[in-house]
Amino acid sequence: MTSHLIKGRRVTLPVEVRDATVCAAVYLVRADAARAVLAYADQDVVEVLPGKALCALGFIRYADGDLGSYNEFGMGFLVRPPGAVRPPARGRMSGIKDLRRNGSGAFVHWLPVDQSFTLEAGRSIWGFPKELAEVDLRLSSPYKRCILRKDGRLVLDLLIKPGMPVPGPPPPGVPIPGLPLPGGGSVDLDAYTRLDGVTRRIPWTTRPRGLRTRPGGALIRLGNHPIAKELSELGLPKRALLTATATHVKMTFHPAHHLAAPRPHEH
Repeated sequence: MTSHLIKGRRVTLPVEVRDATVCAAVYLVRADAARAVLAYADQDVVEVLPGKALCALGFIRYADGDLGSYNEFGMGFLVRPPGAVRPPARGRMSGIKDLRRNGSGAFVHWLPVDQSFTLEAGRSIWGFPKELAEVDLRLSSPYKRCILRKDGRLVLDLLIKPGMPVPGPPPPGVPIPGLPLPGGGSVDLDAYTRLDGVTRRIPWTTRPRGLRTRPGGALIRLGNHPIAKELSELGLPKRALLTATATHVKMTFHPAHHLAAPRPHEH
């Protein structure tokens, strides 16, 4: 059993989240723009449609877990596993064939949090790109809202309108960070990160309850932070492909697997 000492406190893996609320919006974005955002990462997006990739924006309130209670925002992309060759685009179904052939994972590009302990744990244990920010979550009203500020600048204001309840196990889907949509009561995903020149794969299990989903369902306003500029270059604000919320989610984060060492002169 692996453990890490974080700020004088022992954290044993796997790390368990016993209760969290998850809200996410998924967008179809230009694949070339997504590749430009991820140029540092040695990862390639899945083209779910020719020239189109998936970008997910999600916010989570961790109410009970091994790393304490905190708020988090995530920005990620659907990517093919490292080493998988990009197939030629041949028709609208080529992306689905790519997913079936190579599988996929969720690359976590940015992960601001509002507590320092989870920041240190996330960076040192898994290489998650966590940064301190003001993650203002408003979850008590029917509409779920996140107002995200970093260094005193507005990054975004994201409002999600919950959809219809999904009865039984979640329907089949694809692994998007923060979005508990793949099939089965217990969902095994691969998250990928790159920090300090090292690529890591983190096996991650989610068990969602109270899932609602719908086409569209998101309103987003961008601020003047550099991440907001990245989102605008991806084509946002625009209509979301779909949104999802889950009122009670359990998660398990397993030890990270290092996939790539730092390249010379990489910072």
